[in-house]
Amino acid sequence: MTLRVLDPRLFAEGEPIRMAPPLAVLDGSVVGLLDNAKIGTARFYDRLEALLRERGVREIVRRRKPDSSRPVPRAMLDELAQADAIVSGIGD
Repeated sequence: MTLRVLDPRLFAEGEPIRMAPPLAVLDGSVVGLLDNAKIGTARFYDRLEALLRERGVREIVRRRKPDSSRPVPRAMLDELAQADAIVSGIGD
């Protein structure tokens, strides 16, 4: 009997995506928190939000996807785009 293993990955297209540089300071910044709608994310973000505020973050833009399996709605992305930094998390 022969076992055939398939590779489900696609070939990369375009330029590799690079992470944005870190913020020089948190003090006075606006941070977006994107919740993926899984059960553990809200609790984690509650704690993260408190830590960010302790470190001088001026504003938190917190949004929750309507469903974990769907893309982020355009309007929500537009709101988050106003932030200096965004945390997108998974909370299983």
